[in-house]
Amino acid sequence: MGNRGLRNDWQVTEVVELFELPFLDLLFKAQQVHRDHFDPNAVQMSTLLSIKTGGCPEDCNYCPQSVHYETTVEPQALMPIGEVVEAARSAKAGGASRFCMGAAWRSPTKSQIGQVAEMISAVRAEGLETCVTLGMLDSEAASRLKSAGLDYYNHNLDTSPEYYGDIITTRTYQDRLSTLGHVREEGINVCSGGIVGMGESRKDRAGLLVQLANLPKHPESVPINMLVRVAGTPSADAPEISNFEFVRTVAIARVLMPTSFVRLSAGREGMPDEAQALCFMAGANSIFCGDVLLTTPNPEIDEDAQLFAELGLKPLQLDLPQSDVREERQVQLTDAVL
Repeated sequence: MGNRGLRNDWQVTEVVELFELPFLDLLFKAQQVHRDHFDPNAVQMSTLLSIKTGGCPEDCNYCPQSVHYETTVEPQALMPIGEVVEAARSAKAGGASRFCMGAAWRSPTKSQIGQVAEMISAVRAEGLETCVTLGMLDSEAASRLKSAGLDYYNHNLDTSPEYYGDIITTRTYQDRLSTLGHVREEGINVCSGGIVGMGESRKDRAGLLVQLANLPKHPESVPINMLVRVAGTPSADAPEISNFEFVRTVAIARVLMPTSFVRLSAGREGMPDEAQALCFMAGANSIFCGDVLLTTPNPEIDEDAQLFAELGLKPLQLDLPQSDVREERQVQLTDAVL
């Protein structure tokens, strides 16, 4: 294992050259890197729950939760904590080791941070790793989430700095980098990746991966999403990219960030088993399980179990230290009394 080969000085030209390698050579290279750092047959299972859906003021042109677009997503209030805990228990029973919660906010208020902090403590008390994605954070909000026991914060860069303005205008690339900085300063693990298939060039895909790999510390989790085209959003008519190009992107994420979990994220529902198998060969070792990702479809748990059986893969078991679990249970009980 170890940290052999970690770099934070990648150039876009270098990464474009990796994209241009023969496909099988690139996969072989990525699989070698993967085996240096991970069990090649273990996949970390996460579940993603939308705890507050729709009504987002941002204009991310791929997102059906934006108020700027006419989609079928109806705004909903923040879920009650009891329903979130029940969903967490169900996720754990289905094999998930990490429970992710997403809220469609631009930047949460202090009150909203407090409500989510209670959810984090309660979910962690169930013996699950916790992750949230809530929009932009300042240092105070990040500190509050850390105190609640948050393990991961997700904030994707989405694409390259050069293409970013074609996708989003309501927040800057630096806004995203600043949020990642606040999260990192508080000692929370960073979950950050992007989306491919939004009309970007191969150079833009290389630029996204360079931005992630050249952060002061590699993200502990790197989700690679294939665009899910949703009617009513500007990205609905984006030209499709091949599954081979997607696999290349996964493979290069593995090469650039050897010790990160590379997550095969959105888009799996429309991906054949053979393409998913190539992604695992390319170094993907994390997936979202469950039939919905926020508001878009995902393969059902039974389908994943069948694919894992075919490939000889197993869910990665991550146990929280018992002292942490007992401590968080005590927090939950105390809150219940109050």
